Amino acid sequence: MSTVDTPGGDAGRAGGAGARAVDAARAAAGANKITWLTLALMTTSSVASLRAAPTMAVYGLACVFLYLLPAVVFLLPTALVSAELASGWTGGVYNWVAQGLSKPLGFLAVWCQFAMTIFYYPSLLAFVASTISYVINPALASNGVYTAIVIVVLYWTGVWVSSRGTNAVAGLASWGLIIGTLIPGTLLVLLGFVFLGQGNPSAAPMDASHIFPQWTGIASLVLIVNNFLSYSGMEMNAVHVNKLRDPAKEFPKAMFLAMGMVLLIFILPALAISWVIPADQLSLTAGVMQAFDAFFQYFHIGWLVPIVAIALCSASLGGMLTWLAGPSKGLLLISRQEGYLPPFLQKLNPHGIQQNILVTQGLLTTVIALLYALIPDVSSVYWIFSVITTQVYLIMYLLMFLAAIQLRRKQPDHPRGYRAPLLTTICVVGFVASALAMVIGFVPSSQFGGGSAWAYIGIVGGGLLLLGVVIPFSFLKARKPSWRQPDADTTEEAVA
Repeated sequence: MSTVDTPGGDAGRAGGAGARAVDAARAAAGANKITWLTLALMTTSSVASLRAAPTMAVYGLACVFLYLLPAVVFLLPTALVSAELASGWTGGVYNWVAQGLSKPLGFLAVWCQFAMTIFYYPSLLAFVASTISYVINPALASNGVYTAIVIVVLYWTGVWVSSRGTNAVAGLASWGLIIGTLIPGTLLVLLGFVFLGQGNPSAAPMDASHIFPQWTGIASLVLIVNNFLSYSGMEMNAVHVNKLRDPAKEFPKAMFLAMGMVLLIFILPALAISWVIPADQLSLTAGVMQAFDAFFQYFHIGWLVPIVAIALCSASLGGMLTWLAGPSKGLLLISRQEGYLPPFLQKLNPHGIQQNILVTQGLLTTVIALLYALIPDVSSVYWIFSVITTQVYLIMYLLMFLAAIQLRRKQPDHPRGYRAPLLTTICVVGFVASALAMVIGFVPSSQFGGGSAWAYIGIVGGGLLLLGVVIPFSFLKARKPSWRQPDADTTEEAVA
């Protein structure tokens, strides 16, 4: 058959097919669009959680200030800056930093995004352990050996589930927001208002003199550091900015709405906890269940305790499975393209899952979990892990803010779906706030108990140095051309 037969007819048919293809593409593009309200809800679901509420509840009314300040100087800059980067450059934080600064620093950024989960999982699962204890025996919430066992069992179960490549992970994570965050959070706040409305006094002062935390030196600012981690994750949803119909107008609306909802989810439950549990009796891991237990006993509905505990666990476990599948996958893909990790860590199991990375991470998580068994005060261990997690993650944000400034300077005409207003100013505010948060994180807070300040600094500094500097730069120094995988997947979907 001749390929040039009746060229006019072929051209006409080709033109018609081309027009239909264009129409189909436009229809598909329109179908893939999302509303700014949808993006706001997606962002809220990825950031908001009840897990951090007890940490702030110890400050009573001052928790409002402790949440608002980092929201203004960190949450908002992160959202606006990551939106511009995501709308102009695919590939996530690695590509942003690699193009703005350098490829090694891009690896450091994506490494920190992954490495922070090494301490994140123990602290998250410690919350799950304390919550489960209210189904079994509430006294176990402060038992380090019990906490360590639960962490190890649940983490390795999560690794097994993730290694099977099951689709149930996505469903569990989605329902976790509704079942384990929105419903329990709303119930907690309603019970708190009814409790106060019946004339019961608040366990924490609620007068104007307690709007700001009591100043006891620089240690008074330490609790703000933990809230930086609470607000982390905004950069992940920025990749959807191009799906908005009018990003320049709709994205800021989505972010301001999301920020308002996140603040409500964080602040109101923290206040409700402070109304019923005195600060000196509050556990950082079991505080949410302490409050539910107190309210349920007061209203004579104690049978709801195990139901709420299971709901809270579903949210946390869904979040853990999501994090297991996410950052480690991104690290794997970048490493296969550029050869950053040795071949052993790049191997996939028959289900296409980065099992060796998950197992190696699991061994470290197991060692860290043992600290819960060795250190008597579970709350102290939980606090230390939260701080180390924040410190490591902040390295990524520091690099992201610097990269954004450089990209605006070096590639001003690069097409962007969204341009953040006053980008340099926003980046400077975010960078300075992140840097100060790292410095303040080395100051022991009251949550560390009566331990040695130098021991605290040594643990936090050692964790930051090891995870954020020594290990990633060791990989870079040992890097070999043979570590690069020529068949690595480099599609946008793979690394976005």
